[in-house]
Formats: sequence, structure tokens, C-alpha cells
Amino acid sequence: MKIILASASTTRTKLLTEAKIPHDVEVSGVDEESETFAQLIPAKMVLALSAAKAAAVAQTHVGEELLVIGADSTLEFQGVSMAKPQTAEIAISWWRNYVGKSGLLHTGQTVIDVARNRTVSALSTTEITFAQVDDEEIRSYIATQEPLQLAGGASLDGIGAPYISHVSGDPTGVLGLSMNDLRILFEELGHPWRSLRAS
Repeated sequence: MKIILASASTTRTKLLTEAKIPHDVEVSGVDEESETFAQLIPAKMVLALSAAKAAAVAQTHVGEELLVIGADSTLEFQGVSMAKPQTAEIAISWWRNYVGKSGLLHTGQTVIDVARNRTVSALSTTEITFAQVDDEEIRSYIATQEPLQLAGGASLDGIGAPYISHVSGDPTGVLGLSMNDLRILFEELGHPWRSLRAS
């Protein structure tokens, strides 16, 4: 069964590759900043975006025997969905507020079985706690530019990993693709994980 990941995320691709799930990548082109999504609460927003991304790619493969995975993540901090910081100054401000506090990393996932026109979705929510770091450390991290590419300006992998002190929940969900949820979604569609894994 062919699988397409409707995401440009290198981390999501890496997770699938390491799990020996062969796949292609097709970016959906969905406008993530659209007011349609922005007005939703964070958990519903990531589910809606994951569904929109998967559907956009699935529409270009009507009738084909394939599975399309859509995914989206956001950091909810103090009740607000934190997008990608637009500037270093914004990222610094966010990080000063994060220090020693916790947020919720929501990852929405949708899988579409294109040939059978079936869609299933799941939400993974993981609590992350930010480390106690000083202003000099924050500025040094922001200067790497990594946070400007990340939802909430934070990630558990890469340069920012030392600045997350605690994680409670799905360890891969916090990276942008819950592998356990994905396995369950595949099974709901009648495709056991073992049948999709490369031998």
C-alpha cells in the first residue's frame, strides 16, 4: 500500500523512515494561517488542519490505492495557540514567559484511505515543561534561528532539546507525529502496521 505524507516536516518524515514505513511526501498547500483555522481552539485547530492537509493531497489521487497522512501541531500556552514566532524579538519574549512553566503540545493526525473514501483522525496532547534558563541562554538559542521555524518556537529535538525539562505524554506526538495514534488509525482502516512496514 502506497503512503503519502502531506507534510514538509523533516521530523515527521524521519519518524516514518525510522519506523520502516515507506512513504512519499507531497506538501498540501493548505493556508495554515487562514481565519477558518485560527478561530478554533488549539486542539480542534490541529485536527481541522490535519484533515484539510490530507484531503488536499487525496483529491489529487482520486480512486488510487493509497493512504494519505495529514498532521499538524501547535503549542498551547496559557490557553493560546502559539504559531511560529515571526521575529527573533517575539521568540525571545515568548521564551522569557515559558521559563519554568508548562504548555500543551497538540498534534492532530488524519489518515485517508483514498480508494475506499474513508477518513479517520486522532489527537495527541502532551504536556511539556520548559527548563529554567537565563536570558543569555534564551538569546543564544534564538540566535540559531531554529525557534523561528517551529510552532511555539520550541521543540524536543534539535538545538532546543536541552531547554525542555519534562515531558508527560506521547513521546513522538510531541515531535509532530504520534506513531502510536498512527498505528491505531491504520488499523481502523484495515491496514495493520506490520503490513505497511518494510521488511
